[in-house]
Amino acid sequence: MSRDIRNAVVLGAGAMGGRIAAHLANAGVNCLLLDLDPPTVARLLDAVKKSRPPALFTAGTAQGIRTGTFAAHLSKVAAADWIIEAIVENFDAKRALLAELDRHRQPGTLVTSNTSGLPIGALAEGLSDDFRAHWMGTHFFNPPRQMRLVEIIPTPATRPDVVAFVRDFCDRRLGKVVVTAKDTPNFIANRIFLFAFMHLLKIMQAHGLTIEEVDALTGTLIGRPPMATFRLADFVGVDVCVFVGENVHRLCLGDEKRDVFVPPDFLRRMMEKGWIGDKSGQGFFQKVKGAPGAGRLVLDLNTFDYVPPRPLDLPGLDEARRIRDTGERIRHLVNRDDRAGRFLWDTWSELLLYTAARIPEIADDIVAIDQTMRHGFNWELGMFEIWDRLGPADSARRMEAEGKPLPPLVQKLLSTGAGSFYRQEAGERIYFDLAAGAHRPIPSLPGVITLAGLSARREALRANASASLHELPGGILCLEFHSKANSIDPDVIAMIRAAVEETDARYEGLVIGNEGRNFSVGANLRFLLELARDRRWVDIRAAVDAVQSACLLLRDCRKPAVAAVFGQTVAGGCEIAMHAARRQALAETFMGLPEVAVGLIPAAGGTKEMLARWAGPAAANPDPLPYLKEVFEILGMAKVSGSAAEALDLRYLGPDDAVTMNRDRLLEDARQTALAMARAGYSPPPGPHLIPVAGRPGRASLQLSLYMMRTAGYISAYDAQVGERLAYVLTGGDLSAPDLVPEAYLLELERESFLSLCGEPKTQDRMEHMLKTGRPLRN
Repeated sequence: MSRDIRNAVVLGAGAMGGRIAAHLANAGVNCLLLDLDPPTVARLLDAVKKSRPPALFTAGTAQGIRTGTFAAHLSKVAAADWIIEAIVENFDAKRALLAELDRHRQPGTLVTSNTSGLPIGALAEGLSDDFRAHWMGTHFFNPPRQMRLVEIIPTPATRPDVVAFVRDFCDRRLGKVVVTAKDTPNFIANRIFLFAFMHLLKIMQAHGLTIEEVDALTGTLIGRPPMATFRLADFVGVDVCVFVGENVHRLCLGDEKRDVFVPPDFLRRMMEKGWIGDKSGQGFFQKVKGAPGAGRLVLDLNTFDYVPPRPLDLPGLDEARRIRDTGERIRHLVNRDDRAGRFLWDTWSELLLYTAARIPEIADDIVAIDQTMRHGFNWELGMFEIWDRLGPADSARRMEAEGKPLPPLVQKLLSTGAGSFYRQEAGERIYFDLAAGAHRPIPSLPGVITLAGLSARREALRANASASLHELPGGILCLEFHSKANSIDPDVIAMIRAAVEETDARYEGLVIGNEGRNFSVGANLRFLLELARDRRWVDIRAAVDAVQSACLLLRDCRKPAVAAVFGQTVAGGCEIAMHAARRQALAETFMGLPEVAVGLIPAAGGTKEMLARWAGPAAANPDPLPYLKEVFEILGMAKVSGSAAEALDLRYLGPDDAVTMNRDRLLEDARQTALAMARAGYSPPPGPHLIPVAGRPGRASLQLSLYMMRTAGYISAYDAQVGERLAYVLTGGDLSAPDLVPEAYLLELERESFLSLCGEPKTQDRMEHMLKTGRPLRN
């Protein structure tokens, strides 16, 4: 059956419903957002537009969302392809609304609930057969745009083809990692997370730990987000934690750890006082202007007073932080015989045992649980990946010695003699399956290729310390960066040259992509600062020459080169991508040329390229001043896009570039783009490459803008000096009038200005400050 989602209705415009509607609009789906009354829905939609992190790709994306009320517009669900219920977490209220929907929806329309834990099957009991055949849970995570996980919860009545369609749509169109959960209370995510949270609350005081100490031990130190435990609880809401915990305790009568979910007395006391977290202004933390510790006081659970953050009494943390591998760091910590080690062992051992005992109750396999924790809560490692790092056999012996029984999954794993839950076999990652009693391949998504998988099966064609070349199916070469932060260094430049040479000679096309955290953060700033401090101007000029030449070589490649950009694609990384024939951009791409933030200008062809992109054909822009001011503002204000859609508005991306929603599919999409371009008979852009510039009259206009901003106090004197150099390049140097100039002329101006700024002490101070703090210095 052919099916598509063009029109959706979201019922409930609250924190989740409004943001789900926003992400549907991000994906190009027309969305009707309904709530109780016009003022309420207008206020909630306005909150979505202003939300941080942003829920929308661009401000204009909100045009894809219309609003209405349940009373006046519920009948409009008849035109919907997908209806998502996201009202208050109340079983009876949801049941009543679903009964109304069943009277208005068209047969075949998808209906799903965003409930985080109410029973999906029971919600639809007694409704029409067609309704129940197209009904399931789709639990999005907050914020829906940024959090990749969605749990889908089908019922026995849900048609398999409907489940398959929803899974595929959430994957491809919404960019989600999709896990299938059983219809059990709170599904996978909240069942495991609430156990971890409630168990921690019950043992922290027994170990004599403060809230500050627990957060220090349960954040980035063990591969979890910086919000750790209690700041996350304030964000989620103490009331939500209590509600979910009580829900599990009430419904999971056969759970051997059921009593863990009973909220401790101090949570109930916080509820009575209304101290429920961020939405009430105080919870475990209270924001107070002028208070120490980022303006936060912390709740003392013994006195129930808010006090300044207290010093940590956790010796050994600095030693642990020096261990770079997260799994090894956790192993080190739980084996320490001190307060921190004993607390973390009690935390992890109980959590691992509880999770293992939930298979097959809440999920059929360990993969679904690990994906849930990694993508639903941003844990660096999944539960069973962590257990592998601790050593299943060693840790199981320790647990048994403490009188903790092993669940069937662990018993069966150990009985087979297998040493780990996961392992590599013939270049393929496999996992231990309880039902089979053996390891099985992890099912792969159709159309997904990974460089890690390719590398496990065969060596790279060519490699150095910072980059490698791999052969992709269909005769496409892949250039992978793997330097620190994928920064651009001489080894990367050398491999770009090798990639173009190999592609021209032997391949159909080239993909530039990697599986790091970011595509590339640009040049190695520390290396550049060292050269500048040592006054090695010849070496700096040679480095700029090399990266400019590499970009032009990439641009002139006889076969199509596609840059698979994602994450931070800035400075030199952006310039390399801009010189590729095409860009396949992840929707979450933060692209830009922010060099002025460190007192420099883009000098790998980025200034020249932005000028050319905004100018367009010379005949189409007889007056260069309007586009010149646009480029000057973008580069002068170091604008970085908040999404691929915004990168298109800023013209870091072009109209022929494509967007991928799912990170896992980016490399394959880029490969398909390169193949399609090759089959269409690609040829590089013909020269000569002439670019219109405005000359001195244009520079005078930009100088006036700088003067006015300096006079108004918006920029510093040194900001104005850097802006002068940028204006000099953008307007063509000392040309007396507007003209067409070859790109080589502008590239030389870029080099001159870049070198000049490198010699400025204030630029060097800006570079050093950025390296130390990650923030720009306004000197």
